[in-house]
Amino acid sequence: MGNSMPQSFHLTTDTPILPEGYLPTRLYRAEEVRELDRLAIEERGVPGFTLMRRAARAAFDVLLESFPVPGVITIVCGPGNNGGDGYVMASLAKQQGVEVQVIQVGDPAKGSADAKLARSRAEQDAVPMQLFDAQLLLNGGVIVDALLGTGLSGEVRKDYAEVIRWMNRQELPILAVDIPSGLCSDSGVILGEAVEADLTVSFIGLKRGLLTGFGPNVCGELFFDDLAVPEDIYDEVPAAVSRLTVTETLRALPPRKACDHKGSFGHVLVVGGDYGMAGATAMAAEAAGRVGAGLVACATRPEHVAALVARSPEVMAQGIVSGQELEPLLERPSVLVVGPGLGRGPWGEQLLQQAYNSGKPMIVDADALNILSEGRVIKNPHRDNWILTPHPAEAARLLGCDTASVQADRFAAVKALQQQFGGAVVLKGAGTLIADAGEEMGLCSDGNPGMATGGMGDVLSGVLGALIAQGLLVDEAARLGVCLHARAGDLAAQAGQRGTQASDLIPYLRQLVNGVGLAG
Repeated sequence: MGNSMPQSFHLTTDTPILPEGYLPTRLYRAEEVRELDRLAIEERGVPGFTLMRRAARAAFDVLLESFPVPGVITIVCGPGNNGGDGYVMASLAKQQGVEVQVIQVGDPAKGSADAKLARSRAEQDAVPMQLFDAQLLLNGGVIVDALLGTGLSGEVRKDYAEVIRWMNRQELPILAVDIPSGLCSDSGVILGEAVEADLTVSFIGLKRGLLTGFGPNVCGELFFDDLAVPEDIYDEVPAAVSRLTVTETLRALPPRKACDHKGSFGHVLVVGGDYGMAGATAMAAEAAGRVGAGLVACATRPEHVAALVARSPEVMAQGIVSGQELEPLLERPSVLVVGPGLGRGPWGEQLLQQAYNSGKPMIVDADALNILSEGRVIKNPHRDNWILTPHPAEAARLLGCDTASVQADRFAAVKALQQQFGGAVVLKGAGTLIADAGEEMGLCSDGNPGMATGGMGDVLSGVLGALIAQGLLVDEAARLGVCLHARAGDLAAQAGQRGTQASDLIPYLRQLVNGVGLAG
């Protein structure tokens, strides 16, 4: 895809630290992958059945690598090309002396010519086949989901949903062919019911829904194989989403020169820390310093100054009781981080209003986002020099919808937010998305559930502020900051995901921003 791409990649979830080349960087919608498939067949002369055999071989090899003694392999085949892959897998198993059986769902006569040929050859190889029966109980082995593939355009039909529930009830390992049946390959939403796979092997173009939304919940370990299609076809189908890596995004951060001084690396002012929330500003400020800001200041409640300085003596902390007292503090900083512990009362509203009116570059997080969504303090907020960092519930408030609507299409939601508010928008969650004024969206596939704890967003906001202070544009800072934060979370979780705290990331952030700890 623009460079030499190995034939297959392997994502292993045993460890949170993954090699950066484990997956391609271009992410596709289903119709775009179908176009890649068409180009390979019609314009490059690769027979469709050859691609089907390659896909089956790739999936079968992954199965045997993961389960060297799989017992009986039960392959659930739908009538389409996904089922065709399954029939070829059945033939491969039979030829290698592995016990296999096929469960047929739907009318095979309605399948493509390639799918019919695959089924015919499986019959010739004497593969046992039977129609689906919900009463069937499997006694062991591995299930292969070759039911639906990427062709779904709406909710899973009732009869197929029954098959999916049956697979999940068996409590056996499941390998999904191309995508878990029932998962939308474009959005990562579950279309009623979805197979809960332990392994997923995706082909030709990596489907973006596997890496965000509910995709990471149901795809298990993720493998990819390009099926050796001609490499130049990828240049003919542009991808609107790219998977981000720390190594690539870190290139935006310029090297330091011998004559540089603290003023060369900017001045971050963290604004927030209402009563009971001093820790939020402390973590944001400390993260900003560790990621390389030349100066870090904090405007917070006077009662919090002593504790903040005791934790981080490098931070210039100033107690303020109103927006009027904040105004003179806004002259020196090169970037403002507004929101950590801000609260939604009059104090927080005044501070956000003053910060916004300053015109300075801003990171807007937490309660600052909630104040924006209310529309009272700032009318029609829109600017090019800020980064908004909502989680799904905050995004829903900003868009005037519910959280479920945001999660139903995270790509559409983050694009809508960027168009409405400008700048760069980071939609947090599994498979964090970054949208800016450019046409290509970013997706970060690093990170782990151990990061679902209080304070993680405060650390991220400090990271983003430090990157803008060091001269990065908002789009560059958003992409690099998210990648640094997620990879630091993975490093921190090596000791175990449960109990990971936001401040655990800070030592790793310093390493990563200096190029240490990048290798998986």
